[in-house]
Amino acid sequence: MSEYISQVKDLIRPELKKYDLKILPRGKSSFSIMKGGQIFMTIRDTGDNVEISFAGKKYLYDKYYTKPEHLAATIINVLEAQLSPKKEEE
Repeated sequence: MSEYISQVKDLIRPELKKYDLKILPRGKSSFSIMKGGQIFMTIRDTGDNVEISFAGKKYLYDKYYTKPEHLAATIINVLEAQLSPKKEEE
């Protein structure tokens, strides 16, 4: 597995447990985040970039400018926004 992808995976692993998500390795340079047997998100190292596939769209991040901890924070923010219980407005 690429060093970049390995670092991202290690950084997000604690958050995945909160939402009962699993990591599915998909070769040397990518992995998917699984929710209930369905692919929730795929992260793929494409050389100079990292591609995230989520909700039918692809997002491209330049590895030179986006360090693993920054990409991990972005993924965690998406997880929180999509999977945290919504609070009722009063």
